[in-house]
Amino acid sequence: MLIGTAGHIDHGKTTLVRALTGVDTDRLPEEKRRGITIELGYAYLPVATDADGPEQVIGFVDVPGHEKFVPTMLAGASGVDFALLVVAADDGPMPQTREHLQILQLLGLTHGAVALTKADRASPERLAEVSAEIRALLAPTALADAPIFPVSAVNGDGIAELRQHLLDAAQRLPQRAADGEFRLAVDRVFTLAGAGTIVAGTVHAGQVKIGDTVHLTLSGKSARVRSLHVQNRKADSGHAGQRCALNLAGLAVEEIKRGDWLVGRADTLPAQRLDLDLQLSTDAPRALAHGAVVQIHHGTRHVLGRVALLDAALEKTGLPPGEHCLAQVVADTPLHACRGDLLVLRDGHGQHTLGGGRLLDPFGPPRQRRAPARLAALAAQAIADPTQRLCAVLDHAPLGVDLHQLCAAENRRPEQLLALLPAASAHYTDKADWLIGSASLNALATRTEARLADYHAHNSDELGIERDRLRRMIAPQVPATAFAGWLETWLAAGRLARSGSAWHLPDHRVELDARDRQRADRLLPWLLDKPFAPPWVRDIAARLGEPDNQTRDLLKRLAARGEACQVVRDLFYAPAAIRNLGSIASELTDAQGTIRAADFRDRSGVGRKRAIQILEYFDRVGFTRKIGHGHDEHHRIRGDLPVN
Repeated sequence: MLIGTAGHIDHGKTTLVRALTGVDTDRLPEEKRRGITIELGYAYLPVATDADGPEQVIGFVDVPGHEKFVPTMLAGASGVDFALLVVAADDGPMPQTREHLQILQLLGLTHGAVALTKADRASPERLAEVSAEIRALLAPTALADAPIFPVSAVNGDGIAELRQHLLDAAQRLPQRAADGEFRLAVDRVFTLAGAGTIVAGTVHAGQVKIGDTVHLTLSGKSARVRSLHVQNRKADSGHAGQRCALNLAGLAVEEIKRGDWLVGRADTLPAQRLDLDLQLSTDAPRALAHGAVVQIHHGTRHVLGRVALLDAALEKTGLPPGEHCLAQVVADTPLHACRGDLLVLRDGHGQHTLGGGRLLDPFGPPRQRRAPARLAALAAQAIADPTQRLCAVLDHAPLGVDLHQLCAAENRRPEQLLALLPAASAHYTDKADWLIGSASLNALATRTEARLADYHAHNSDELGIERDRLRRMIAPQVPATAFAGWLETWLAAGRLARSGSAWHLPDHRVELDARDRQRADRLLPWLLDKPFAPPWVRDIAARLGEPDNQTRDLLKRLAARGEACQVVRDLFYAPAAIRNLGSIASELTDAQGTIRAADFRDRSGVGRKRAIQILEYFDRVGFTRKIGHGHDEHHRIRGDLPVN
């Protein structure tokens, strides 16, 4: 169990921790000289366990009480399990008592106790009076039933009783689940002679062990865990809910600072538009205006940002104190954040704690954030059960979701996330890392069928639509590889058909009459006379003895049937030649990972202009994708070559 102190300056938090643990958490010379806590302090108290059981240790995070150090208090309170609110009997509740209690509420703490310190200075009547004030202060909070312990660090009164209560609470408090990927919020970085860089903080999720590779978010730098201390004891592994100190190989001390995160995933995504259920404190000085500048406190870091209220009715009036609404907080600089994280908002000058809330989506959209469909999607994100939540998220994503982004939001690996979904409830396209609900995929298939039926009705002489053009008609936001996978699924199910590069309904045909069939049978062999350099339309028309436009129209209908491939307006290739050229492209990819026009020209023997035309055709039908421009231009294979 991790215990965080809270309370006004000079109410005896550090003295109380020393009385409970024997550890003085003020370690800086300036703290000793001024007699106040400036930095976070740490102490540990062993818990008596069975002889055969592993040693358990309670951790204490002692925070400063001065109003100037509220950001430091927030960094220390992030991730604790139990609140120890400290109130001096002579002063009673003071401003930072109230603000710290407000912060504890915003951080979701529901377990705690109150230490009524300096009890030796107060009469029984005064102790009763202050206890009543504390009860009234706690009444509207989740700590309303927290016990109050009058204590004195001078004569030791009440210390043993408070210590025993904390030990008992540690035994009762359920351990945090260690699922999800490892995440540690860094609050301390230092070096030790002979050891190197030491990074300490609270583990928010997952677990870490000696030998693991961990990654620094945003910068992407990685390091190996040489050794571990967990709750101030040597250990082989640590997990969520524990304070860990990691001895890292591969990261210099100047490369990491408080506010950073160490994580187990190398592919985390930066978050800057944070959608949350925002609760404004009853003590907020005024309504929170739409567009207000705020300090965003998340984990052990704080940055500036702006608030966008997602309730249009509040845009002019603002969010009143004590009320809540959906909001998007746009950070000035990227953060590492996951769904379920807690945010605390303070005013832009850092003078007042305004409110906070639980993060619903760390990757909010920049546009249409108030649209009914978006608000419904956020309601789905608020569901606690992970399986129900993921199913609801997919239900509200008619075009599917980026699995990489969803895994980053949920702090899970793809295989972990997919295992949460019921069988046959979703369709995953691994080439595109795209996930869509089965019902949404079926609706898209129906929509595609309707679009093709309309196209056939107005273009009866054409067989169908090329893949990329069809994607732009149906789902332009979806990755081409994902849409290609869906088409193959619908093809296998008999809902669609493909002829050459054209997709069409299974019962749709472009038929040739006897005369056209006869003309086609004459000209198709000519395309194979020189497979990589077939004749142009004008040359074929001259051999047939008919106008260019009639020959071009016939070749286009043959291309629609998959009997020819139209590379440019007046140049058609035989399917066999295109397959051979596709094999050359694949060989170049296998050899050097990419296809450049010059290499393709040399390998195929066609001229540079023709090589570019063929590669552009491959791009158009979805076989390759162009990357870069000018001298850096190259192509990469992204799918199958749709040629019969």
